[in-house]
Amino acid sequence: MALRNAVMAALLEGEASGYDLAKGFDASVANFWMATPQQLYRELERMEAEGLVRAHVVHQEKRPNKRLFSLTDAGYRALHAFTAAPPRPGAIREELMVQVQALDVGDTEAVRASVAERVEWSRAKVARYERLRDRLLRGQTEEEYLARAERVGPYLTLLRGLEFERENVRWGERVLAVLARRATAEADRG
Repeated sequence: MALRNAVMAALLEGEASGYDLAKGFDASVANFWMATPQQLYRELERMEAEGLVRAHVVHQEKRPNKRLFSLTDAGYRALHAFTAAPPRPGAIREELMVQVQALDVGDTEAVRASVAERVEWSRAKVARYERLRDRLLRGQTEEEYLARAERVGPYLTLLRGLEFERENVRWGERVLAVLARRATAEADRG
């Protein structure tokens, strides 16, 4: 998937500056697509040149002017075409997984510390995503929200992000338990 598709999906929320998109990416689509602000700005420029987005300048006093981007009709058509095509299968490309795979000949304590750090990071993301879910629901049940919401895609991807991070916590806790048992067994043998 190209970054442009994620940008166009984010612009479904309404017009936004590059800065707003970068912040929004972190809060909304970061659970399934990562991009640096520089990547976003470069992609917005390319998309504008290709007619997928348009920008207009908002003049501000005491602050630099900002450009607000919105989807064009061509952008909506491109996003529609993207959703009509079957997605390519995803794959995990995770440095931590390679470290865990090699921990038997590596620095087990460093890997354990990295897994513990990832568990805490994932717990923090779960908490952040739960706060975001609560803000979206605004006191409604999930069924009420889904029946009345103008757009359900952001909520459904948020649910995926929540489950992904919860699974990261479960997996990490299991890895830490296995490593603790192995350390105890090795101490008993030694």
